[in-house]
Amino acid sequence: MSVYWNVRAKNLSPYVPGEQPKDRQFIKLNTNENPYPPSPKVIEAVKEAAGDRLRLYPDPECTEFREAVSKRYGVKIDQVFAGNGSDEILAFAFGAFFEKTILFPDISYSFYPVYADLWDIPYCPVSLKNDFTIKASDYKVPSDGAVFPNPNAPTGIAMPLGDVLSIAEFMEKQKKVLIVDEAYNAFGAQSVVPHINKYKNILAVHTLSKSASLAGLRTGFAIGSEELIEGLKRIRDSFNSYTLDRLALSGAAAAINDSRYYDEINKKVISTRERTAEILRGIGFNVLPSSANFLFISFPKIDGTEIYSKLREKGILVRHFKKERIKDYLRVTIGTDEDMDKFIKECKVITENH
Repeated sequence: MSVYWNVRAKNLSPYVPGEQPKDRQFIKLNTNENPYPPSPKVIEAVKEAAGDRLRLYPDPECTEFREAVSKRYGVKIDQVFAGNGSDEILAFAFGAFFEKTILFPDISYSFYPVYADLWDIPYCPVSLKNDFTIKASDYKVPSDGAVFPNPNAPTGIAMPLGDVLSIAEFMEKQKKVLIVDEAYNAFGAQSVVPHINKYKNILAVHTLSKSASLAGLRTGFAIGSEELIEGLKRIRDSFNSYTLDRLALSGAAAAINDSRYYDEINKKVISTRERTAEILRGIGFNVLPSSANFLFISFPKIDGTEIYSKLREKGILVRHFKKERIKDYLRVTIGTDEDMDKFIKECKVITENH
């Protein structure tokens, strides 16, 4: 620990991203990337943006991107915020809307406690039920607001829209914000976006990393009431008014505008997910119902660390979390059919030889 760090830096426990190997070739099923390439229109837009105008600052209002989101989702442009990936937007949201105790699931996106610690916000992890679902009534208690993914990560389980809106209604009466992290929404969950005018305390946060195959471009957006968007802008402009560069803005707008392409590839991901889940259940795995682009699985007779290690030896990366309740589970990103066939083959070998 450096003698030059301040107390804040010393007390932080930073988020640990999924492994990005450089030493060998792996089938990468550990970071929830889309197995299919971005839309050709995105590549074309990025190439066109890579000209001599790079010497100029990008549009701080991210107008082209926000207009595309506004049109696609049927909201006002002033109800759209653009950011450098959903992670940045979530960090801004913690800084803008929370001060006292906030709620989020005990098994969820592990960046949430990091943001809370960074902003020095007390938090209360809310236990998932035994079946790993979120119990809506657990969030209808006095708090400073809440955040959770829908579908949740790493479980992949989606909360019914009615339950989400019931939480929003309760919190709106308390004048508190509910952040719904919809990173995986395109793979099977219902979005809260059509309801933001009724529930002005809902902020829906989206990323283009998963559903739009743009994890390498770092773009995301949030949709909510004008009041919430203005709060995000106040935090952003206290850090950096130019969070998205010209290439990212052009590529993101093109991705939003090419929904037909992405609807098709994400249907393929969903189809592969369901086929894989059925086969895994057939060979004895416990597979949670998923509305995301990954599966959360365990095998009753083998601990998660052993399966993770044996898959890695065979050149297949999955994600293993060491938290007590889920230490025997693995989160498996859905790859191509070929990727998943290789994964299933190795799973059969591991379980049959045990």
